[in-house]
Amino acid sequence: MTEQTISLERLEDTINLFGSFDENIRLIEHELGVSVISRDSQLKVSGEDPEQVLFAVHAIENLMGLAARGEAINEQNVRYVLQLVREGREQEVQQLSAGVLCITAKGKPIKAKTLGQKKYVEAIQKNTVTLGIGPAGTGKTYLAVAAAVAAFRAKEINRIILTRPAVEAGERLGFLPGDLQSKVDPYLRPLYDALFDMLGPETYQKYLERGNIEVAPLAYMRGRTLDDSFIILDEAQNTSREQMKMFLTRLGFGSKIVITGDITQIDLPGGQGVRPAGGHAGAQRRGGYRHLPPQ
Repeated sequence: MTEQTISLERLEDTINLFGSFDENIRLIEHELGVSVISRDSQLKVSGEDPEQVLFAVHAIENLMGLAARGEAINEQNVRYVLQLVREGREQEVQQLSAGVLCITAKGKPIKAKTLGQKKYVEAIQKNTVTLGIGPAGTGKTYLAVAAAVAAFRAKEINRIILTRPAVEAGERLGFLPGDLQSKVDPYLRPLYDALFDMLGPETYQKYLERGNIEVAPLAYMRGRTLDDSFIILDEAQNTSREQMKMFLTRLGFGSKIVITGDITQIDLPGGQGVRPAGGHAGAQRRGGYRHLPPQ
């Protein structure tokens, strides 16, 4: 049996570390097969495997460091810290306590929760054109919208333009009733949801009427030059080479472009979607992109 001791300094940080009904400590115990006991101002970590005990100590110390910086400790960042510690990357944990990117309409701070998200946000802030490629649920669109709202509030840009291809995901919906806005709304709903969260429905509607916010299908970007704008192209894996070239040439002075997509979710028929060169083993290379072979 191996046992190590950790000193606890602040009660507030300890409460944050343990979580509701000690759920965070229970998760560490379950994942690493150790026992964690609190006695006075100390934590005793014990277990049969010395390596797992060491992992637990390092994870708890790093989580305490995050708590001391004001981070709320929850299941998500406990699991992420455990992953980093197991991979020998615990020195990167403290980078997670980055500054707040944006405040939502309800007062919730939006910040990067993983190192990948942190690098993504930094790339958006530093570069004119940023490509974010990743699976569903990794925060590509949400963080891009948060960065756009932050830039708009800081008066770095005058407009936020959100666009995506109007492509159906595996089923034909037929013709939709109503005017143009009613027809494209179902395709653009994920972008609306993110904006509503950041701005609130009333502020969003006000900016929409003023023309500060524009949500439109990709086909309506042709022929425009977008100056002083923050432009987000979502679901970019469903664009053709021609559409992507058309979109990139819309960039004007003082503007930023963020392109997000998941190359494993192409909905175009016949493998028309584009993906970066080197992105797929079964792809055929044509120019700077690779086209998926027909299914």
